[in-house]
Amino acid sequence: MKLTTKGRYAVTAMLDLALHTGGEPVSLAEISERQDISLSYLEQLFSKLRRAGLVVSMRGPGGGYQLSGDPAKIAIADIIAAVDESVDATRCGGLADCQGNKRCLTHDLWSDLSNQIRVFLSEITLADMTSRIEVKETAQRQKQKIEFLSSLSH
Repeated sequence: MKLTTKGRYAVTAMLDLALHTGGEPVSLAEISERQDISLSYLEQLFSKLRRAGLVVSMRGPGGGYQLSGDPAKIAIADIIAAVDESVDATRCGGLADCQGNKRCLTHDLWSDLSNQIRVFLSEITLADMTSRIEVKETAQRQKQKIEFLSSLSH
């Protein structure tokens, strides 16, 4: 079972957005700089997140993105689903045609694991993540790094 870069980056970017939204939109360039994710990749992800209704975009100077609602109501599973990512531990994509178009011996085991992962990710929200001390410490470290680099260029 593997969560691809698309799912990981979408969750990371949404968590960054949740941490840095102080009533003002957050630009993708800021997220890109803090999280070291390519701006063009973020644009693709946020297009999907916007279509899924998880974020809203603001145009013009000072524009960017904001969460569309309460971070306590945005589950990590929703973010992963919005970018067309699937959490599936089966070899067959859940089709039960794992071995010569028939169910393999361990199909149900991997299918059950996939369901457990989905349940786990459905029970964790952006608010849960932003309240974690480790997440706050990492966000603070990233902010200090950006401020330091910015001071060097002025």
